[in-house]
This record gives sequence, structure tokens and C-alpha cells, in this order.
Amino acid sequence: MIRSASLCTLAALLAGCAAQPAGRVKMPVPVECRVRIPERPSMPTEALRLGVDVDRWVAAAQAELLLRDGYEAELVAALGECTEPVAAR
Repeated sequence: MIRSASLCTLAALLAGCAAQPAGRVKMPVPVECRVRIPERPSMPTEALRLGVDVDRWVAAAQAELLLRDGYEAELVAALGECTEPVAAR
């Protein structure tokens, strides 16, 4: 009697597991960002000596602005690669 009750219980449990179809769960999975960090360029104003004339300092400052714009664009592109959503397959 106990054996048949145990068998019926086991059969009911197995039938309950088989009744539910296995579904696919779509869940975002964090992925490591493997973008190379751009190298910081040497800035022209950092190489100037103390007491340099105004014309050379202004020319170096203008060149530095262009370098910083390029460096900033590289940093924004690298950040965009890391924050862009992964395409669904």
C-alpha cells in the first residue's frame, strides 16, 4: 500500500514537471567592455618654459585646443562603444 502510494506520488510529480513547457527567458547579461582607452596626447602648453612670450603661448594654446577636441572625440567614441546596446540575435 505504501509502495503504491509512493509510486503514485512520484508519477504525479513527474507528470507535473512534464506538463510545463520549457520556455526561453530573455534577460540582459552584463558584458565586459573591451575598448582600448585612447592615449592622452602631450599638450603643447605643458612643454613651454616659464617666461615665454605671449605669441608663442597663444599659438601653443590654440594647438592644444585642437588636440583636446580630437582626444575628447576619441573618448566619446570609446564610451559610446561601451554604452551602446548589444544587437539582438
